[in-house]
Amino acid sequence: DELINAMDEQGVDMSVIFGFPWKKADTFKRENDYILESVHKYPKRLIGLCCFDIFNSQAVSETERCLDAGLRGVGELALYQSGIDEESLKRLDPVMEICRDRKYPILIHTNEPIGHLYPGKTPNTLLQIYTLVRRFPENVIVLAHWGGGIFFYNLLKKEVKESLKNVFFDTAASPFLYDPAIYAIAAKLIGVDKILFGTDFPLLKPARYFKELEKGGLSSDEINAVCGGNAEKIWLL
Repeated sequence: DELINAMDEQGVDMSVIFGFPWKKADTFKRENDYILESVHKYPKRLIGLCCFDIFNSQAVSETERCLDAGLRGVGELALYQSGIDEESLKRLDPVMEICRDRKYPILIHTNEPIGHLYPGKTPNTLLQIYTLVRRFPENVIVLAHWGGGIFFYNLLKKEVKESLKNVFFDTAASPFLYDPAIYAIAAKLIGVDKILFGTDFPLLKPARYFKELEKGGLSSDEINAVCGGNAEKIWLL
């Protein structure tokens, strides 16, 4: 109810919600049950994702359970200790297959590989992020937090554009990390249709992003695409 009230106050029609990738199965199951309860209570306001630790033995069965029950994708999956290493990709493989078969997106935590440390920053590298999207080219993948900046390499003449064809980038935590100019720069490099409005709520409220979008150099139509139009296409709303 707190989220719905905040959405009403901030002028947000719908939200994609998910929890934290807890290590213990009983914890992430309770969390996913809460997400399910919420989306069933507010079906016209909320879309839920299934979240868990991919190294837990119940990750695959939890994915199937949650999607069967009404969640519409997986995420945000995060690899706080290992980064996106080879073992992580092996663990992701069956989850990716389920999402691919059901045509649901999967949201992966990524972050910039340089700069200061902060809670939640992972040791991922750009090569790891690139290997991830190359490994699963048919999956719809959302890279959180601007994908660690990998979209810059869309300027390369070979292969990167093709590798990122099904990849989207969310804006979560952008006001903490990037100049507002990133919106127009990213739109030019990858297309505004690849940018999804993410907030990290309740850490940051949507209003903070609305102000940044106004400063970011996008047109009103482009802002509308970022603030919902692009997500509508992914979830076929």
